[in-house]
Amino acid sequence: MKSLRFLGNEIVLGMLIAFLSIFTAFASWQGSIADSNQSESEVKAMQELNDGNAEYLSANQFIVYDLTMYDGWYTTDAEDKAAYYESSYSDELQNSIATNPDDPFSEVYYDAMRASAYEYWDASDTNFELAGQWNERGDGLQLVMLIMALGLAFAAWASLVKEASNMRLLFSILAILTLVAGVIVYLGVPTVAV
Repeated sequence: MKSLRFLGNEIVLGMLIAFLSIFTAFASWQGSIADSNQSESEVKAMQELNDGNAEYLSANQFIVYDLTMYDGWYTTDAEDKAAYYESSYSDELQNSIATNPDDPFSEVYYDAMRASAYEYWDASDTNFELAGQWNERGDGLQLVMLIMALGLAFAAWASLVKEASNMRLLFSILAILTLVAGVIVYLGVPTVAV
């Protein structure tokens, strides 16, 4: 036990307090960056989700218009009206008629009409996933900060107890163990590939 007394030395305690304070601040700083990036990714994802929903509704309106024009073309007996209806088709319907005249309103047509909405939704999903990764990183850094703050408390208590006390040695050892644990947990915090 006497061989470990140097762990309760003022210099060792001062170094522990310094290392734990710096590492706590560093983990807190990185955690705030992760939280900020999480929020940014969530906002982008929500914007893209909203834009995708708006594009989907817009595409549905154009689909209804195409259906109306196609129905008008199908039921008319006048050539000038038929030409008017055909000229009012969307590019997607014209392409669909050219490739599949028996089924112009196939899934290919609907997918083409809603392609923009699908792109927004895919981007939204990607950003929600990225936000989740930033959240995991932030949570891991919060744990590191908690461990380091606990170690800082142990080192502070050790510095308050008399040097000859066994409690000083115990608090010093606990501070060292939390520093080591904090570093190990920090090395296991997930990174985010951007």
